[in-house]
Amino acid sequence: MNTTTNWLDNEFMVLAKEAQWNNVAGIYIFAGVTPQNQWKAYYIGQADSFQNRIPSHEQWASARSLGATHVHALVVPLVANRDKLEASLIQAYQPPLNTQLK
Repeated sequence: MNTTTNWLDNEFMVLAKEAQWNNVAGIYIFAGVTPQNQWKAYYIGQADSFQNRIPSHEQWASARSLGATHVHALVVPLVANRDKLEASLIQAYQPPLNTQLK
């Protein structure tokens, strides 16, 4: 499996939820592989700190039950850039667990 993948021309790292998360801000996607061998987004969010947000995320169990196996992460330091990218990703991929920004 590749260690990176692209979402809207942004290169995300592909990691296990149990990875050692850094104290950096960014966008994350709970994703799994479809039978057609393509990534599917189940939840898209942003965090001020991956380290504080990802390990105990309240949507992980729901995402996993739908087929999520990995977390895709992209460091995005500026909140304005995170807001814009998160909204664009949700609009483009319509993840089932995101109820806002659709």
